[in-house]
Amino acid sequence: QVQLVESGGGLVQAGGSLRLSCAASGRTFSNYAMGWFRQALGKEREFVAAIDWSGRSTYYADSVKGRFTISRDNAKNTVYLQMNSLKPEDTAVYYCAAVPWSHPGLAITTQEYDYWGQGTQVTVSS
Repeated sequence: QVQLVESGGGLVQAGGSLRLSCAASGRTFSNYAMGWFRQALGKEREFVAAIDWSGRSTYYADSVKGRFTISRDNAKNTVYLQMNSLKPEDTAVYYCAAVPWSHPGLAITTQEYDYWGQGTQVTVSS
């Protein structure tokens, strides 16, 4: 089992920045690729970004490309999501997720991930 705990959410004005963190425990963190997803009120959970076990490979949803950066620190068992130039449409609950490193390619759908955190709310005011 892998336990994931997100933090860093909050209220920010449009154009501002936030950095989300996701702390992992329970298994060797570097054995897992990680992803960030978000779910706005009344909408389905959607992919935001993914990173492989080493941190060398990343992938982003078109809606956040150029504004968000996913990174990880395997020594700290933590994955991050740096969010810049935030827009009101970025408002959502943000979740981190983990999938074993052996999964082919970077996982970008909810069904591919095995473990999920409880989420952290991000609200962007206009």
